[in-house]
Amino acid sequence: MSHGRDGQEGGAGTDPTAPDAFEEGVLALMPALRRYSRSLTRSDPDGEDLLQDCVEKVLARRAQWRGVNLRAWAFTIMTNLYRNRHRHRAQHPEVELDEDLGLAATEDNADPLEKLRLERALDRLSAENRSVLMLVVIEGYRYQDVAEMMAIPIGTVMSRLSRARRQLAEAMKDDNVVALRRPK
Repeated sequence: MSHGRDGQEGGAGTDPTAPDAFEEGVLALMPALRRYSRSLTRSDPDGEDLLQDCVEKVLARRAQWRGVNLRAWAFTIMTNLYRNRHRHRAQHPEVELDEDLGLAATEDNADPLEKLRLERALDRLSAENRSVLMLVVIEGYRYQDVAEMMAIPIGTVMSRLSRARRQLAEAMKDDNVVALRRPK
């Protein structure tokens, strides 16, 4: 049984089945769930929608939770929500609106060009490979846990991760951008 990066089995608190502990556990998962939702959807607004739907479903299905590894349970719900949504959109295409609304995005201290290169490289990955990469590399899950969450064999997890890493390295190399350091 994996504990994820945070080392917690069921979330926050001593009794993971207590109402406050369950809600605190879900609240503590929000940053990780937000990262994962954005990596799946490749979009901040769609990622927020997926996150909101996931949290809503986690809270609504609380009675179905077995008290073991809230983190893995929530990630599994999000993965399934994304798959269902992706299937629905493939069958019912939507008209895309212009995403440039002229709103200024807030940037952190990271190099915006490097961040853009990484986002583009991640966007080139298939949804399956990107999901495995995010769960293993960013969220710290073991291969077996990812296999269970995504309902695929562990060998498939390993091959998708290998392909994702190789494709990401090639995409970053192919951009052929020389990073310049700022003087201190």
